[in-house]
Amino acid sequence: MDMPSTPTDLTATLARLRAAQRANVPTYQQRMDDLKRLRHAFKTRLDALIAAMNADFGRRARADCILGDAFTVLTDIDHIRAHLHGWMRSRRDLADWLFWPARTEVRYQPLGVVGVISPWNYPVNLALLPLSAAIAAGNHVMLKPSEHTPRTSEELKALLEEVFPADRVATVLGGADVAAAFAALPFDHLFFTGSTAVGRKVMLAAAQNLTPVTLELGGKSPAILAPGYPIATAVDRIAAGKLLNAGQTCIAPDYVLMQKESVAPFVAEMQRIVAQRYPNLATNAAYTSIVNDGQYQRLAGYLIEARAAGANVVELARGDAANRILAPTLVVDPPANLALMQDEIFGPILPIVTVDSVDAAIDFVNARPRPLALYHFDYDRARTERVLERTVAGGVTVNDTVLHIAQSNLPFGGVGPSGMGHYHGREGFLTFSKQKPVMYQARFSSMKVLRPPYGKLANFVLKFLSR
Repeated sequence: MDMPSTPTDLTATLARLRAAQRANVPTYQQRMDDLKRLRHAFKTRLDALIAAMNADFGRRARADCILGDAFTVLTDIDHIRAHLHGWMRSRRDLADWLFWPARTEVRYQPLGVVGVISPWNYPVNLALLPLSAAIAAGNHVMLKPSEHTPRTSEELKALLEEVFPADRVATVLGGADVAAAFAALPFDHLFFTGSTAVGRKVMLAAAQNLTPVTLELGGKSPAILAPGYPIATAVDRIAAGKLLNAGQTCIAPDYVLMQKESVAPFVAEMQRIVAQRYPNLATNAAYTSIVNDGQYQRLAGYLIEARAAGANVVELARGDAANRILAPTLVVDPPANLALMQDEIFGPILPIVTVDSVDAAIDFVNARPRPLALYHFDYDRARTERVLERTVAGGVTVNDTVLHIAQSNLPFGGVGPSGMGHYHGREGFLTFSKQKPVMYQARFSSMKVLRPPYGKLANFVLKFLSR
C-alpha cells in the first residue's frame, strides 16, 4: 500500500503536472486516445474494482456497482468521445454591428491542472466522471479519492497509473489531513463531491488561492406525491431510487410529501415491495450494507431519536447490525426538530410528511435549503408546471427518481447549499475550459471616427449611441 502524501509531496506533484501541461498542451488526438485507453483499462479492471468496492462496503450489491459506477463511466466516456471534436471547435461570429468589419471568436482553452476530491458512496463514478471531463478539456489532473474506501482508491490509483503518464494524472492517497492540504493547493480548478459541511471547508481553503471551485454537495431531496397519482407506481419508483446503494446516494429521495389519505396505502405498498425485492435481507446480496460503523451508528441514532419522540417508525424488513445491514425504514410524520429532518439522511430511512395539498408541499420545500434533486409524481400537467416554476433544485425527475443524472445531455449540479457549478457531457467540458473571447480588428476600423479631435461625424455618432 502507498504511503500517504505529505504537503511537500503534493506541491511537487502539482508543479510537475503543471509544467508538463504547459510544455505540451493536449491535442484533440491525445485527449481522444487518453479516453479510449481509459475506457479499455476500466473495462479490463471492472471486476477488480467491483471486488474492491464490495470489500470496502462489507457487502455492495453487484447491480449497484454496475448501475452506479460502471454504466455511468462507460456511457460518459462514449458521449464525450462522440462529441469532443464539436465541443473543441471555436465559435466564430461577426463583431457587433458598430464594430464591423471586425470579427470575434470564442476559443475553448484548457485551464491547466484540475484537482478532484471524490467521495466514498460511488467511489469510481465520482472520481472518473470529473476526471474524464477534465481530460477531455485538455487538462492534467490530480485525484484525491476517499480514505473511507481504501481498497477502491488503491485500484483507482493502479488503473490510472496504467493509463496515464505520471505527469498527466496523479492519484493522491491519505486521510482527512491529506485532503485538507490537497484543497489548499493552487489548482487551476478544484472539483469536490461530498457533504455540505465539508464543502464549506473546501471552498474556504480554495479561496486563499482564489481557486475556482465546483462543489457537488447534497441536501434533503424531496419527493412530492400528488393526489390521484397511482400509489403502486410511485412506491415502485421511489423505492428504486431510495434503496439503490442502500440510500447512500446524494440524489436519493430524502423524504416524501403526501396527503394524509395516501399514507396508509403508501406504507402497505412499501412493505410489499421490500418483501418482494429483498427477501432475507441479511443474506441478500442485492442489498448493500452501510459503508462503515460510524455511518451505521449515525443512521441508527436517527431511529432511536425518532422512537423517543413518539414518531411512527416502520421497519420494512429485519436488518443485521453486526454486518451493517440497515433495514429499509419509514418514519411517518416525524417532528421537524429531529436530526432525521435536519440532516441529509444518506441511508435507507424514508420520512413521510403529510401536507394538505401540492401547494403546501411547495411551501414546505421552499422553507428549507435548496435541494440537490426534487421529484414530483403527478399526471396533472398544470400542477407539475407549478411545482417546476415555484421550486428551485439542482435537478428534477418528474414521475420517477434519480434518472436525470443518467442523461448525458443534461447538466448536473446543485444550487446554493446543495452545490455550485455543473458537469456531465458538454457542461463538464465547459467547466474545465476557459472560454477565451478574442476580437480580430479589420484593416479598416470603424472606431477611428470616435477618436479625438471629435468632428461633426463623431458628434453625430455619439449622439446616436446615447439616444
